[in-house]
Amino acid sequence: MKKQPHGPELILASNSPRRRYLMEQAGLEFSVIPSNFNEDSVALSSPDAHTRKLAECKAKDVSDKYPDSWVIAADTIVLIENTILGKPGSSDEARLMLRRLSGKTHQVITGYCICCKTRNRFFSETIKTDVLFKILSDEEIEWYIGTGEPFDKAGAYAIQGLGSFLVKRINGSYTNVVGLPVCEVVEVLIKEGAIGFKK
Repeated sequence: MKKQPHGPELILASNSPRRRYLMEQAGLEFSVIPSNFNEDSVALSSPDAHTRKLAECKAKDVSDKYPDSWVIAADTIVLIENTILGKPGSSDEARLMLRRLSGKTHQVITGYCICCKTRNRFFSETIKTDVLFKILSDEEIEWYIGTGEPFDKAGAYAIQGLGSFLVKRINGSYTNVVGLPVCEVVEVLIKEGAIGFKK
């Protein structure tokens, strides 16, 4: 059975092809309307609080324009030894990130927000997944950098892509590592009556 929205439509407030893919895989029907919120305007705080705040701001930005819709927004970071790893801007940065992750456990933290302005409904949460990398050889790192995949990914890898060979084990939500904790998001949408099951 397919999960389908009834009543107000769902909006994904993100340009991320990974989040779009995850929602499509969950059988959801939705529109993609990215937020224009300036993420740099949010002061840095704890990783959990920061991702949650960014998700809330992005969701509110789109919800203000589409108050009858259920808006879903998210923000994902990679954290290792209390350091946030963003998207590498060069091969050197990607190399440093991958070496730092090699043989260690890091956390992928996603803050997400679901809201509908006209119904005065607002929900946000943070989900964390532990990811253990295998010990990477220099040859593996150089090959992976050469594929180009690390450059638009936080932490310089994509678990759902070629980077799957880097990951030895995860503890927690797999879809959270990809960019959206689908189980938790769908649970909220069902509880709030934003989606149901249509035969």
